[in-house]
Amino acid sequence: MPDPFVLPTALVARRDRDLDVICVGTALVDHLAFVDPELLVTFGLALGTMTLIDAAVAEKLGGAIVDYMQVSGGTVANTAVGIASLGGNAAFIGAVGTDDLGERYGLDLEEAGVRAILERLVPDGTSQGATGRCFVLVTPDAERTMATMLGAGPLLDHDAIDATLLASAQIVYFDGYVLDFPDAYRLIGRIVDVAQRAGTAVALGLADPLVVKRHHAALSALVENRVDLLFANAFEAIALTGARDLEEAVKCLRRPGLVSMITRGSEGAVISLENDTFSIPADPVEAVVDATGAGDSFAAGALFGITHGYSLPVAGQFGVLAAAEVISHLGARPQCALSDRASRLIASEGEKSD
Repeated sequence: MPDPFVLPTALVARRDRDLDVICVGTALVDHLAFVDPELLVTFGLALGTMTLIDAAVAEKLGGAIVDYMQVSGGTVANTAVGIASLGGNAAFIGAVGTDDLGERYGLDLEEAGVRAILERLVPDGTSQGATGRCFVLVTPDAERTMATMLGAGPLLDHDAIDATLLASAQIVYFDGYVLDFPDAYRLIGRIVDVAQRAGTAVALGLADPLVVKRHHAALSALVENRVDLLFANAFEAIALTGARDLEEAVKCLRRPGLVSMITRGSEGAVISLENDTFSIPADPVEAVVDATGAGDSFAAGALFGITHGYSLPVAGQFGVLAAAEVISHLGARPQCALSDRASRLIASEGEKSD
């Protein structure tokens, strides 16, 4: 029987590539705030999910939040920042408006060590061409609920996926939110086709249970045929597979060549391959302040570990380490260099990619 810890060929580290990971997704400026649960009820927002809103609702919601923190975000952009914080080389491809928020978005990513490749769209007087915004509302239970005005984010054109750039990366990563883009099928088709020709592995995040519900057929087809690495939480995995519980969902996701990494909150993560499954315990934290970005950071740690030649169990340890840091404070980005936090793990394992 194959060693369950051995990575499929597509995910074996390739240090001849300039970039570790290219992240493709929705560029959003996050507005993060602690709120009372009644605010969610007022705006019809379901706890722990993402709801799309228009410009009018965004204006009202912004007016209802007294104090917030603003940072360049979007799920896979957060992952790119996490990879950079660990010392990896990451790029982000997305679309923003030619407005102040769009300008600041690119500068903010570059300052975080991420190569920002942004398609810039001229605002048309509505929310469509403006830089997207996401209100990340954190309730006292540390759960995060998102209300998102996508703006220019989903208007990323498939031609923005440069074949030479993609071939310079070990892995290309996108999530289920891309399926909400008007050009989604051509965009994803170009990503996976170019990646396959270039020998670039494809990673997918399921993003949200409601995304899985909206795009179930498309996500199922990707997972069955085109993806090398899958990220999900337990709820998303169950929603995708239709399983009764996580154990059954994990079994349903097994196929040759696919690695599934499924987060379980305080219980850590489950990593599944064709022939076996193993668990990674969560890193302890004194208190969970804000769950925003936990999955994004887990993906960052795991992607860093894989692209730097570590085994799957160690890649999972990077993931839970990064997630533990980000849930200990408000916001989806690390507040310290994850490379410092991971120094003991790196020292104990040694650099595996040389």
